[in-house]
Amino acid sequence: MTVRKAIYVYKTIIHETSKSSLSLSLSLSRRIARRRHQQLKLQRGFTIVELLIVIVVIAILATLTIVAYNGIQGKAIAATLQSDLDNASKKLKLYQIDNSAYPTTNDCSASPAANSICLKASGSTTYTAFQVNNSSTSNQTFCLTAMNNGINYRITNDGTPTAGTCSGVLANGTTCPTGFIVVPGSATYGTNDFCTMKYAASQSSSTVPISQAGSAPWVNISQTNAIAYAPNVAGCTGCHLITEPEYLTIAQNVLSVASNWSGGAVGSGYIYSGHNDNAPANALAADSNDSNGYSGETNTGGNQRRTLTLTNGEVIWDLAGNVWEWTSGTSTTGQPGITGEAGYTWKQWPNVTAAGSLSYNPSPAATNLPGAGAWTSSNGIGQLYSYSGETAVCGFLRGGAWSDGGGAGGVDVVFGQCAEQYEHGRWVPCVPVIQTLVLGSWSLDS
Repeated sequence: MTVRKAIYVYKTIIHETSKSSLSLSLSLSRRIARRRHQQLKLQRGFTIVELLIVIVVIAILATLTIVAYNGIQGKAIAATLQSDLDNASKKLKLYQIDNSAYPTTNDCSASPAANSICLKASGSTTYTAFQVNNSSTSNQTFCLTAMNNGINYRITNDGTPTAGTCSGVLANGTTCPTGFIVVPGSATYGTNDFCTMKYAASQSSSTVPISQAGSAPWVNISQTNAIAYAPNVAGCTGCHLITEPEYLTIAQNVLSVASNWSGGAVGSGYIYSGHNDNAPANALAADSNDSNGYSGETNTGGNQRRTLTLTNGEVIWDLAGNVWEWTSGTSTTGQPGITGEAGYTWKQWPNVTAAGSLSYNPSPAATNLPGAGAWTSSNGIGQLYSYSGETAVCGFLRGGAWSDGGGAGGVDVVFGQCAEQYEHGRWVPCVPVIQTLVLGSWSLDS
């Protein structure tokens, strides 16, 4: 091999080797770059959108889990309550067979009272109310309420466990005073369940009201005295004169019950408006039998029925008609009425053009019941006596009296003000005084 050729071959070998080395170096560089890129990609954090998606998914799953758990827990509690009440009912009935009467108390103490029984519940269940009536040997009754984790069930002598409480027992286990009933609360008026008088208040003594059948209503008292005497109700801690939202809660409730309407459906015909036809021409005492809703009436039929049923099955007497009722509400301005009116007048609710600015809207439309905005006194709801331009302090009168006719009703409102006085079904001018009329109902908050 010549020297020139040897040199060429050598250069070629050197050149090819350099190319291979460069190629290998570039290949390694690319691999290293790809690996670094992959490592950086793996180390990159979540974006805000990705984090939000994860959070939403977790929240949805958590909500579904909680709902499912609460549903299962609720069913388990209900099953426990029903089982406890079934067992208690069997014990009570066995006691009645042996003693010809139901026990009067549930007493599990070391020294139980006479005529008592020991009813023990399981777990967190407590018996919050036990009511017994042994007055008639042929019709003895009992009702027992059990509560667990805020859930209430009841059982009676002739029934099976049912959701809810016995008559006169609030959801928190508080038993209403004698002569009171439970009124379910209303989201519309911001009220919880509360107790109210079943009957128009009677006079136990000069300053002590009482709710009982067979006693004539207390008919001549100022709003001021009604408020002052309210805490004197026997056995009632926290009693006060019924407030506007509480009264509106009752009115909304009874208006929503089909059996309170003559046509058998809400808004069909008229709602029973009680004793308002002046026959007889006086206030009537209530009857202890809720089925005798026309008690004392001359005209036993039509709209004169004095009883209304609430959604929980409780019955209230004389909410509308018989005697007017004070609430604790007062106003100085903001009465609903008719724009431009010159003074106080009776008016139908659909004719009101000035809505007013009271804290709680007293109109039928505000009950949110279908068609209520068109109801008039022909539907039994009463009328409005007001003056939209009034600036004096005014009290609220509700319901109606025995001589008011179509003016009486469950949503009837009279703004008793300083220049008027009610005399035998008619408004007449008088010296400015606080209205002296009739006693309203007292209530007890839960």
